[in-house]
Amino acid sequence: MAALEIAAIEGGFAHEARGLQLWQSLDAATLAALALTWRRHGVLLFRRQALSEDELVAFSAAFGRPEVIVRADWQGNRPEVTQISNMKNQAGRSIGGLGAGELGWHTDQSYMSDPATGALLYMVEMPPEGGLTYWANLRLAYAALPQATKERIEPLSAVYDYAKRQATYDDEKPMSAELRAKTPPVMHPLVNIDPVTGDRSLYLDPTTTVGIEGLAPEAGEALLGELAAHATRPEFVYCHHWQMGDLVMWDNGFLLHRRDPFDMRQNRLLKRTTLRLAPVHHVVPASRPAVARVGK
Repeated sequence: MAALEIAAIEGGFAHEARGLQLWQSLDAATLAALALTWRRHGVLLFRRQALSEDELVAFSAAFGRPEVIVRADWQGNRPEVTQISNMKNQAGRSIGGLGAGELGWHTDQSYMSDPATGALLYMVEMPPEGGLTYWANLRLAYAALPQATKERIEPLSAVYDYAKRQATYDDEKPMSAELRAKTPPVMHPLVNIDPVTGDRSLYLDPTTTVGIEGLAPEAGEALLGELAAHATRPEFVYCHHWQMGDLVMWDNGFLLHRRDPFDMRQNRLLKRTTLRLAPVHHVVPASRPAVARVGK
């Protein structure tokens, strides 16, 4: 095994893996230790990395199948790589998406049927201030709910609609018919069970949920708001202060994340891979088509 050290960050749920150069091949024992830590805790940090897109994809593929997301206009040189950036090319066109301003609490691909829940984010260029990223642990949040609330939400499913999220993006045009066809509204359970440990966790996305199946719009919105406020309490949240060369991997099956705003005059570029994780080891929310849009 490589000289691997794994430690909790400030005693919280996020962990840092030290002693690895991710552009090199890692042995099976090291990869197994990383995978186990990731599955248990949800957020894993590697500092001082220098990765090409090929190396980023190769490392990502050790944990799941790299996915090509629906936003082809955000792709890097490799189709499996998404560029998160406010930068523009020589023609004045954006080189990526989600570039500036605040990005609210969300979970990637919640608007998809059978979502790919693994994600890795690699910092390439960053502003001197702002742009902090936060992760909220929905397993810890579920465990802290009152028993009556757990029983109430156990059978419920929320409706997710990408049109709601897409409307919040900077400089976005109205959703195209092609994108709408790729992202019809779907439903996922509010509560999911870890296939290995049996632990329960919430599954939420305030930027994308439009209601709860079987509840009136007002009641559904109120419950979703209550759960989101609970899940993002400070005791369930890790705040990441980025450094150049940071790579953070997280599991969208039981985590929310968001980003602070930053100065639009400063360049910021991250490269992300999205992974389809094995449901025998990870929480992968069950999906059903949404018959009709619920709420507003």
